[in-house]
Amino acid sequence: MTAPPPLTIADLARFPRPGTNVPGGLGFTPDGRSVTYLHSAEGNLVRSLWRLDLETGERTVLAGPPPATTSESTLSREEELRRERARLRELGVTTYEFAPKSPELTLLVPGGGRLWLLRGSGELEPVAGTEGAVDAHLSPQGDRIAFVRNGNLFVLDLADGTPRQLTHDAEDGLTNGLAEFVAQEELDRHRGFWWSPDGARIAFIRADSRHIPEYPIVHQGRPTIDIERHRYPFSGQPNAILDLAIVDVHNGRTEWLDVGPERDIYIARVGWRSDGALAVQILSRDQRTLRLVLFESGPRGRTLIEEFQEPWINLAGDTTFLEDGRIVWSTERTGFRHLELRAADGSLVRTLTGGEWMVTSLLGVDEPSGFVYFAATAASPLERQLYRVSLAGGTPERLTLEPGWHAGVLAPGGTWLLDAWSSRTAPPRILAHNLVDGRDVIVHGPENVDAASLGLVVPEFHEVTAPDGTLLYGALYRPAGSEPPYPVIVSVYGGPHVQRVIDDWSLTVDLRAQYLAQRGVAVFKLDNRGSSGRGLAFESHICRRMGSVEVEDQVAGVRYLASLPDFDTSRVGIYGWSYGGYLTLMALLGAPDVFAFGVAGAPVTDWDGYDTAYTERYMGTPQNNPEGYRDSSALNHAAKLQGPLLIVHGMTDENVHFRHTARLIVALTQAGKAYELLLFPEERHMPRDPQGLEYQEQRVLEFLLRHLRG
Repeated sequence: MTAPPPLTIADLARFPRPGTNVPGGLGFTPDGRSVTYLHSAEGNLVRSLWRLDLETGERTVLAGPPPATTSESTLSREEELRRERARLRELGVTTYEFAPKSPELTLLVPGGGRLWLLRGSGELEPVAGTEGAVDAHLSPQGDRIAFVRNGNLFVLDLADGTPRQLTHDAEDGLTNGLAEFVAQEELDRHRGFWWSPDGARIAFIRADSRHIPEYPIVHQGRPTIDIERHRYPFSGQPNAILDLAIVDVHNGRTEWLDVGPERDIYIARVGWRSDGALAVQILSRDQRTLRLVLFESGPRGRTLIEEFQEPWINLAGDTTFLEDGRIVWSTERTGFRHLELRAADGSLVRTLTGGEWMVTSLLGVDEPSGFVYFAATAASPLERQLYRVSLAGGTPERLTLEPGWHAGVLAPGGTWLLDAWSSRTAPPRILAHNLVDGRDVIVHGPENVDAASLGLVVPEFHEVTAPDGTLLYGALYRPAGSEPPYPVIVSVYGGPHVQRVIDDWSLTVDLRAQYLAQRGVAVFKLDNRGSSGRGLAFESHICRRMGSVEVEDQVAGVRYLASLPDFDTSRVGIYGWSYGGYLTLMALLGAPDVFAFGVAGAPVTDWDGYDTAYTERYMGTPQNNPEGYRDSSALNHAAKLQGPLLIVHGMTDENVHFRHTARLIVALTQAGKAYELLLFPEERHMPRDPQGLEYQEQRVLEFLLRHLRG
């Protein structure tokens, strides 16, 4: 067999990665009989919505890409920013929604600055009067659409096609029905209004950010001046003021709810119980107290569950109610996320899962059969397997057998379970498994590739001991076809809520790591203390001292490699993006005897310049933790830089502002330290421009290989 050609720089800038042209947005039609998914038959990033009938095997396209959705250049500013919050690279149909209680199939697709609707066996048609609609949602019955336009909430009755405005007070800095920045970026809440089960009312959030100073972002690379103005809440500074209301869609009457005397809060989750009561998860500003409050009638609610957790509370998904009002509750109160069954009044009935492993997602509840379906790390923290457990208690039953990474979706009615699986050695495949008769239907067969046919190495798993004795997991890209000793470069992220060392195909198709391995360089990744997937105690090592234990563990990883016979650790490089860019800086500044050079992409350089929700969760505020902020700031250690440094940043990054790099440049200049700089005037936090991506990879790899040689 002919050996595959080595990777090129152009390969590194191309998406999707080999073997990853995989259906996304997995779901089911409301009747549970068909799988729906987003996919590109052409193998590019422009997706259509497909349906697979699980009985006949017929595949049809429900919705092709709406006009003006196939190129980044045609997107509105609002769409562009929402895509950044969702880390979305795909185009075409990117989201869709069915009306679950509609007598006929009713499908909503946003795109091209307006909304599109399909009913029954008809065609996808534009909905008049929805130009500029944002975050649209169908009523459960499918007879109305609610959306936000210019910061106000609207409802459109599909019978007469006339949009009616439900709120009227929006202005610059004040919105109704939209998730505020930190809710989208840090709390995984991407919507700001919710239909009641009977379609008669809408709960919505009013977010007032007018008191937050504007942060301007200037587009420097365009022929005309363009200035974005963001209400960005910096750590220790005011957040948006949130109010919660319920509006009657028939008469517009609005009732404001009492969410408690403390106004400086996060509204973390909102949802309706099937009987029309509204459930709200309210998180304290310090993120140590979470209350589940139920509003049954009138503006005052009652607290069903209240949790206090040190050092912080990690949010889970929406509240899951059973038809009789009981709750399947997800909690980390034991130090590992597990499931509990709570009575309708919030009291504990029984624990459903337990042990020194984590439930990572709740897939759903099939009430008739009495089973709760979930994904968990019980087999290994490097894997995700699917399980179910009885509401009556007992030992969870493992449903998936293949080692690797499984994600699941439970169909309405509980007959089918989707299993999306891959591993380091196998590209993704998706099966629909019938939980009644045991049949399997292939939704997506794996592409006919493997690591060897692509010329890639399968990353090896290694175990490393942290300085305090904690077990850490690493992944090693060992060069093939080269003679040891191998020089070493570390690829780092290392921040909370991310796990990189996993038995998943994505680990294998990290093409920058593979490019280096093909050129005789060993690349090592280590999930240090503070990263996810190992429980709250493992994550909380970084509490109030970011940039410390993470570097200690990365040093331990290099010393582990030095103890092996095949690696030359005399001149180790390091690179990372975002939190990984920050850790690259802290490693170069704090351990220059181990890390000789590095590339810091979009780095946070001082946590006083990052947002409230993320930073305060882990660091507290600059006011109550001044020493922690001082020690964790790369700016305060700039004079310690000894080795070559390349800084990469997009100048329109609205998440980690370019200001972080600008402040670092000032600090390095004052300290008389040399650095290299690579800027992209029109890129945000996730670089997208294909030519820019290719140039970035060229510059980064040239820098790494040049300095690896000394």
